[in-house]
Amino acid sequence: MRIAIRAVAFVLVGVLVLVAGASVAAQFSLISNPFQTTTTDRSQPALLKSIQDIGQYHAAVGNFEVILDVEHDTGWVPSFLAGERTLFVAAGTVNAYVDLSGLAGGDLALSDDMESVQVRLPGAELDKPNLDQERTYLFSQQRGLTNRISGAISVKDQSEFYKLAEEKLASAAQESELVQRADENTRAMLIGMFAALAIEVTFIDEAPTE
Repeated sequence: MRIAIRAVAFVLVGVLVLVAGASVAAQFSLISNPFQTTTTDRSQPALLKSIQDIGQYHAAVGNFEVILDVEHDTGWVPSFLAGERTLFVAAGTVNAYVDLSGLAGGDLALSDDMESVQVRLPGAELDKPNLDQERTYLFSQQRGLTNRISGAISVKDQSEFYKLAEEKLASAAQESELVQRADENTRAMLIGMFAALAIEVTFIDEAPTE
């Protein structure tokens, strides 16, 4: 009986030793790195400033990607002393939409028997490019000696590359079939909507007469 009690006591003492050792180790790990970095977010919550009603039908979206290769040279100075070449990867989307909020009475004419309707739609437009921040980044940058010294003192402003990337994406969207696809999708949407009401749709392309 005494042997059994001693065995249990030894087991309890062993468990206490392990728990105490783990606690000491945890405390030591905190003490061993007194200069560890902590992050505190004191930002204010986002506030809703306004709500805006829209009458746009977003009919198509294009996904674009561009690699910018921008080089700045200083005349009569070797590139290893002054100059900069940057490779910047940018990716994002451009929405194509049709603004239905401006439709007037003459743009939607329902027949007397309510079996057909004539619709005059405005042309599709392109929205401002929306850059994907997770896929837009500075890939590489080669700098001359003076540029590297300047960069060590101040943070390089990358707004130039973001602006140029938006211009490239907007230009590519203009040259693509995005607007045409948005027009087609908008008409298909209206045809399906009126078909559910057993109404046939005819689209009028010419502008209304004054």
